[in-house]
Amino acid sequence: MRVRQIVRRCAVELGFGLVDQTKIVTAASEIARNTVDHGGGGEVLLEGLSENGRRGIRLVFTDKGPGIEDINQALKDGFTTGGGLGLGLGGARRLSSEFSIESRSGEGTRITLTRWK
Repeated sequence: MRVRQIVRRCAVELGFGLVDQTKIVTAASEIARNTVDHGGGGEVLLEGLSENGRRGIRLVFTDKGPGIEDINQALKDGFTTGGGLGLGLGGARRLSSEFSIESRSGEGTRITLTRWK
């Protein structure tokens, strides 16, 4: 919940409209939940961006959990290891302007989301 509030506040401060606010907040919420549920907790770094006259938000989530064995499979809609709908990672990717995952088995995961205004 705290991640949602902080991301929304940053999006408002950067002048994001309601639709873009909702997209980045929803993506952040999904990844934050995965960080806690599958990674055992972790950290998030939030960064306001300004590049070539446009503004954006970058979020970097890191954990030291078990990692994601098959990233391509994990991004497919309907794939779940936690009993949910299996829309979290793929949905977060679709809601982001830029999205990347780095993960190593037994070492953890780093997911970067960027949304441009």
